[in-house]
Amino acid sequence: MTSLISDRATLTEELRKIAIRAGAAIMDHYHSEFEVIHKEDKSPVTAADKDAEALILEGLRKFVPDIPVVSEEAAADGHIPEIGHSFFLVDPLDGTKEFVNKNGEFTVNIALIEDRVPVAGVVYAPAKDRMFFGYGPGQAFEQTVTPSPEGTEGPNRPTSIAARKPSEDGLVVIASRTHRDTKTDEYLNLYKVKEFLAAGSSLKFCLVAAGEADLYPRHGRTMEWDTAAGHAVLLSAGGSVTQLDGTPLLYGKTERGLDNPFFVARGALA
Repeated sequence: MTSLISDRATLTEELRKIAIRAGAAIMDHYHSEFEVIHKEDKSPVTAADKDAEALILEGLRKFVPDIPVVSEEAAADGHIPEIGHSFFLVDPLDGTKEFVNKNGEFTVNIALIEDRVPVAGVVYAPAKDRMFFGYGPGQAFEQTVTPSPEGTEGPNRPTSIAARKPSEDGLVVIASRTHRDTKTDEYLNLYKVKEFLAAGSSLKFCLVAAGEADLYPRHGRTMEWDTAAGHAVLLSAGGSVTQLDGTPLLYGKTERGLDNPFFVARGALA
């Protein structure tokens, strides 16, 4: 087991297959009529969330049975395992509002945490055929992948991505499509901004990682499973995710219920 986790390339290859299968299950629901249920915190959930989570948990159980998994819907039902040095964070369908609105900007997220840092992650947007993954410095990639129940990647090879240094004429800032707020706008007054982009779910991290944006500030509440996979991709691409005071955003924060403080994701340092 230790050797498997240390071989992050092999691990990430399996995580990609699991994410593709989950994406196919999500798309089956996406193209049909589905019911939207609201959890206690008023956030929406659908059968697609549940089915994708079941597939991911089964896949992880078979491949790495000894590593604990913290997953959004299981956690909402009160099932949070004891976590230690290594654990997975899973959001089977990040951006359920985007899923319900059928704008395609939702993702499957699987991340491995070691010593409170996301060291490998997969973000898959099945409606857009975009997959991002990373498993260490200089090992960040994007791939065009069509959803497949078998988890096959198809003919398109991964291409390397890297966060960019901001240009002197200003930053391209990416913000949430559904969670933009006045605190974010006030924060952005500190920067020279030349363009705003909007995107849903963890795609925001990935667009910074791919050099399509420079800054993603978040002043609203997020949970660890919302951010871990995108965080892993961005770290692998040479970017960073910190709290507003500049300290690293860490994981396994059981003392605060696994929610995150406000943070900012950045591309490469100037």
